[in-house]
Amino acid sequence: MNPSEPAMNDRSADTASLLTLDGLATHLGSATQPVRAVDGVSLQIRRGETFVLLGESGCGKSMIALSIMRLLPHSGRIVAGDILLDGQSLRALSEAEMRSERGGRVGMIFQEPMTSLNPVMTVGEQVAEAVRLHDQRNRHRVDERVVELFRSVGIPDPQRRVHEYPHQLSGGMKQRVMIAMALGGRPDLLIADEPTTALDVTIQAQVLDLLKQLQRETGMAILLITHDLGVVAEMADRVGVMYAGQLLEINDVAGFFARPAHPYSRKLFRSVPKAEKRDQGLDVIPGMVPALNQPFDHCRFADRCELVEQRCRTQLPPWRGAAESGYRCHLDPDEVKDLGSRVPAAPRTAQGAGEALLDVRQLKVHFPVHKGVLRRVAGFVKAVDGVDLSIPSGSTVALVGESGCGKTTVGKAILQLHRPTAGQVLFDGTDLAHVAGAELRRLRREFQIIFQDPASSMNPRMLVEDIIAEGLVAQRIGGNRAQRRSLVERLLEQVGMPAGAADRYPHEFSGGQRQRIAVARALAVQPRLIVCDEPTSALDVSVQAQVLNLLKELQLELGLSYLFITHNISVVAYLAHEVAVMYLGRIVEYGEVGQVLREPLHPYTRALLSAVPVPDPGHRRAVIKLEGDMPSPVDPPSGCHFHPRCPDAMAVCRERYPQVSEIGPVRRVACWLTVPGQQRQTGS
Repeated sequence: MNPSEPAMNDRSADTASLLTLDGLATHLGSATQPVRAVDGVSLQIRRGETFVLLGESGCGKSMIALSIMRLLPHSGRIVAGDILLDGQSLRALSEAEMRSERGGRVGMIFQEPMTSLNPVMTVGEQVAEAVRLHDQRNRHRVDERVVELFRSVGIPDPQRRVHEYPHQLSGGMKQRVMIAMALGGRPDLLIADEPTTALDVTIQAQVLDLLKQLQRETGMAILLITHDLGVVAEMADRVGVMYAGQLLEINDVAGFFARPAHPYSRKLFRSVPKAEKRDQGLDVIPGMVPALNQPFDHCRFADRCELVEQRCRTQLPPWRGAAESGYRCHLDPDEVKDLGSRVPAAPRTAQGAGEALLDVRQLKVHFPVHKGVLRRVAGFVKAVDGVDLSIPSGSTVALVGESGCGKTTVGKAILQLHRPTAGQVLFDGTDLAHVAGAELRRLRREFQIIFQDPASSMNPRMLVEDIIAEGLVAQRIGGNRAQRRSLVERLLEQVGMPAGAADRYPHEFSGGQRQRIAVARALAVQPRLIVCDEPTSALDVSVQAQVLNLLKELQLELGLSYLFITHNISVVAYLAHEVAVMYLGRIVEYGEVGQVLREPLHPYTRALLSAVPVPDPGHRRAVIKLEGDMPSPVDPPSGCHFHPRCPDAMAVCRERYPQVSEIGPVRRVACWLTVPGQQRQTGS
């Protein structure tokens, strides 16, 4: 048997197996030096089972899904192995025959619903296509079936929603439409490729619960692709760990979380940010995933493994165990020791270490809504509607909330990229809202921003040297190009990048490296405040650990202050000192991070925290389900903006916006439930 492949059981004996991949190999690019995106992958998925593929970006997870669907890019091709669906080879089917399988016995939910839906067709018509093509029983009642599907995936008022276009739906609703479309052909196998990555935790919880419910009702198998260990713990029956195009481990979910077998799996667990790791650095996986345009005659993880031996660099590791549960490594279980951390303990910056560097008071940002030929102002989008927050020197304040609540607008208004409609932005005593021209340009060196997607925030035609030096040139720092080059090299070394990276282009780096370059660019002008806008949301857990370690080290070394905008609560627990919870343009709860996460007082905060998936398969969370979507900031509800979705709403909540209750030195909540005697007076 080839040591690089797990042994497959006799398929005729495995009647429960729905999908079998047997030595699947998928190549991209030229035939002479192909990229081996999937390299000898074998696995089985049983009926009614959820099998999760876990691993870093670029490891081949999505390529496996596209290979099953035979939707590979133009340069992609399956060069070896087989894909068996209920005993039938999908490789042997013609393209015409395969079209009947796609959306029929095999459905797929793509990662980004906005780019997967046709913007000029109603969502109902797009789902109707799947029903007409693949559901013989309902061909004569397509419209009724579409409404049934919308109702089954939890879309409210389905008779009306079927006539809407994708842009009229929220992200969560679009993802539900994608699920309805995938279910239109009554699939035996549903492939879900990162279906919740771009969603808020509340919407993510709804989508995951929906998938589990539909699986119970239909008995379908699910192949779920993710890099979120919390999602793995909640959804998986079995887990497959991918690395560099190869399966390194297959395990049942309980065994995987209790004692992961492969050193790579263990390092992934140690990279996860948690509150109890606040006083130390996160464990990181050194180095990079090897290039896949080469054949391998040794372990692919050898260069990054702390347990590496000489045989790891010269021999292919064997597959240990059965196809359903095993791992690929030279070390047997007795030899696999607990891994040590490569990151030294880092002391936590004391809360309130400095005076308030930034003080935001009643900040408002309203955007006019124009209508008609004459473009008259018909209303305002109240993106930010009276925000108060304060950031001490050397501290981190996290800003959390659902998409569309105004988090990014707050950050841009602080930086004066959006000019405030009202309120004050006091930076070291200077009100930025009343500063303009040369004085504002001079002050801009004091505050910078790190964007969510480093790739799209950099000019792909500029060298890294020029990208980092832009701020130096604009602020006239460094006398000439040679001096600026020296500063750029020093900045690159400060963020853990080699000085030679200055002579390369952004596309030549990994996602984590690009984010380090973005941090270096922000540091170039020696700022005192950095607005971090979802800087780790698109990163794998191992790369996220590198960036979080870097931000913490820089804060300790340089005394930086951060406004950290995110929806990742585990990152908040690890990095932030204080947290502000935002809903529809206003902060509803504010306080020290440990207090807020342990004892949330606002119903919205409790709902957010209840929806966070926990990387523990034994944990059963009680999700507080919020009805409907966030209201429009053009026409917010009367009274408390949260009352239409609040499970604890009272009569007074519908009439008046709650006053802010000061619970402690830095703890405040905008909720009638925290006003003494209010609940007793009004009743629920």
